[in-house]
Amino acid sequence: MDFLDKLNPEQREAVLHLNGPLLILAGAGSGKTRVITYRIAYLIGDGHAEPDNVLAVTFTNKAAGEMRERVEALIGADSKGVWLSTFHALCARLLRREAPKIGLSRDFVIYDSSDQVALVKQIEKELGIDDKFVPPRQALSRISHLRNRMEGPDTLRGTYNIRDEQIAKIFERYVTSLRDSNALDFDDLLLKTVELFETSEQAREFYARKFRYVMIDEYQDTNRPQYMLIRRLAEIHRNLAVVGD
Repeated sequence: MDFLDKLNPEQREAVLHLNGPLLILAGAGSGKTRVITYRIAYLIGDGHAEPDNVLAVTFTNKAAGEMRERVEALIGADSKGVWLSTFHALCARLLRREAPKIGLSRDFVIYDSSDQVALVKQIEKELGIDDKFVPPRQALSRISHLRNRMEGPDTLRGTYNIRDEQIAKIFERYVTSLRDSNALDFDDLLLKTVELFETSEQAREFYARKFRYVMIDEYQDTNRPQYMLIRRLAEIHRNLAVVGD
């Protein structure tokens, strides 16, 4: 545990905190990510948790990769078992295992942004909607914004705004088309995982017991589905550490 000597008193206090919630607020460049990586290394290296009992989530693949490299530099091969990824990668991994519990096939495909645009263009053509009046990327942005608030097409109806009415029609057809194609977009990865934990007591309890320590970087950027997911994962052990500006 020699690496603990590299921490200042506040960082060390956060790293050594074992039981119960932990909120870390600090500005950019103050070593917030270091606290998470050192805390992971301490929990495993000092025998408080097995690697696969630790979950750490951040927002970009680059940040997740850098975090994993740092943890590996501290504790070596033990870092391999840690669940360390972005929210979307975590949800994809969970759904590949548990999809049948919510009536979803494990071999679902994941649509990237170009797939989504192509689908909306197709839907607009089928509905006779001018893509200059409702640009596909603009429609997708509105749809994603609503889905991140866990709202549906009805939110856009009755607003007396013609564009909103058109986007509501696209939204409805978009969700149906994804389902019919056995496909999920990035918003679906979150929403379907929330659905899994809200409807399957067995899955909810298994993962809430499995992840004895949950850590979230850039917590200020979480949306409603991410918050609901975190709440479920941390509800038994309550060892949730969040880091944010």
